Amino acid sequence: MLYDRVAELPVEIEETELSLRERETSSDFTRATTTISLHGADETGRGEDVTYETDLHHDLADAGLPDLTGSYSLAEFSETVEERALFPTAPEREDFYHYRRWGVESAALDLALRQADTDLAGVLDRSYDPVRFVVSTRLGEPPTFDRVADLRAVHDDLEFKLDPTPDWDDDLIAEVADTGRVRILDLKGQYEGTEVDQPADPDLYRRLVDAFPEAVLEDPALTDETEAALAGHEERVSWDLPIRGIDSLDSLPFEPEWLNIKPSRFGSVESLLDTIEYCLERDIQLYGGGQFELGVGRQHIQALASLFYPDGPNDVAPAGYNDPDLGDDLPASPLAPPETPVGLRWASPSLSG
Repeated sequence: MLYDRVAELPVEIEETELSLRERETSSDFTRATTTISLHGADETGRGEDVTYETDLHHDLADAGLPDLTGSYSLAEFSETVEERALFPTAPEREDFYHYRRWGVESAALDLALRQADTDLAGVLDRSYDPVRFVVSTRLGEPPTFDRVADLRAVHDDLEFKLDPTPDWDDDLIAEVADTGRVRILDLKGQYEGTEVDQPADPDLYRRLVDAFPEAVLEDPALTDETEAALAGHEERVSWDLPIRGIDSLDSLPFEPEWLNIKPSRFGSVESLLDTIEYCLERDIQLYGGGQFELGVGRQHIQALASLFYPDGPNDVAPAGYNDPDLGDDLPASPLAPPETPVGLRWASPSLSG
């Protein structure tokens, strides 16, 4: 078992530290995250809380984390975190508990690996391979081809994960499809009560299925009408929002061929590694997903992609690709692995942001 290889790693925590960051994104919202630093034995492990409410980050900055100091195995630390109240004010969304727990547990894993003078690949007896990435973006309101054109001006061979909406007319669909670079269409049909919800739209699904015959179709809303639109293309359907552990796979409407692995959705290191192992054993195709990380969390998702699904259409592009104004020094895909990896982080000379 993968988790067994890290569960007994010792970790010594002497002090905790929090750092809040905020940045505008290309998706027209201000992103706030908190970097969680755990210090011990002259080493520092870092994780990132990607909770999607700025006020909850400010509450944490004011109140601080509960006392997590002590000597643990990684498994014992996980049990302690599960018992502690990580939110001074209870969030309305259940998934936020997972996001913050992942921020804390990933920091502890990073610290434990550093205190052992090793990295995740060495402990798991795997290798860091170059990571193929796609760039995830929305096309604005009203939607236009402009963002795709701007990104292709940086690297003309970029691949994309796009969020179609009912406002995509046939001309825009044709223009985007003509690039031949769209790998994932995120239909956002599983979200409820968020700003990115997309309704079930069988007409849109039919047009997308026809125009992008090779693209993965992520998180469709399933109704009798949309299922008819997707009939015969079930092997292209992928799931993201519902995937939070092995048990969540049982609730899917059919056996998955594809899954988007977002570590923060799983909460614990154990749940993440157990689910990845389960999928690899069953030849379920995986790719990494991001949450607009602003700091070390981006390196974490790149490291995991490098270890387990480096050739997938990974939504783990360097954070600079999420900026409204694109720099001219953004790295191309694939990302080269680090020459001297340490801990959970995955910094590379070619990595920007």
